[in-house]
Amino acid sequence: MPKSEAAPTVAEFLAALPDERRAAMTAVHQAIRKAVPKLAPYVTAGMGTPVIGYGKYRYRSSSGREGEWFLVGLAVGKSGFALHICAGGNNSYLVEQNAAKLGNVKTGRSCVNFKKLEDLNLAEAMKLVKAAEKSGGINAVK
Repeated sequence: MPKSEAAPTVAEFLAALPDERRAAMTAVHQAIRKAVPKLAPYVTAGMGTPVIGYGKYRYRSSSGREGEWFLVGLAVGKSGFALHICAGGNNSYLVEQNAAKLGNVKTGRSCVNFKKLEDLNLAEAMKLVKAAEKSGGINAVK
């Protein structure tokens, strides 16, 4: 998405997805909205592909760089979906700490990748989303 174009609304973004992708994205989007209704959703292209972000926070990396990022993000890729939960504590990320509970997924530090909705333990993922809201984000500037 070129920077000169206005980002689509969340509804426009979801409506533009193919039917089989739209159903899964909409289900996770609705679950996130129910879990953390105070985190305003928006569409961003901050990762090179459109992402539905929920909430924003300011961070400071170990190098001293500062910026703004989404607390929770939801993206659709070529072969699946990604749920980003940018929160943690005790020197690790929530996703890392709880990877075994999240279903038939691949995880990174803060990312849960899944091929289809049935692979994701949605209830456990939403527990992490709620915890993320309380944490305020990874390396958040207070």
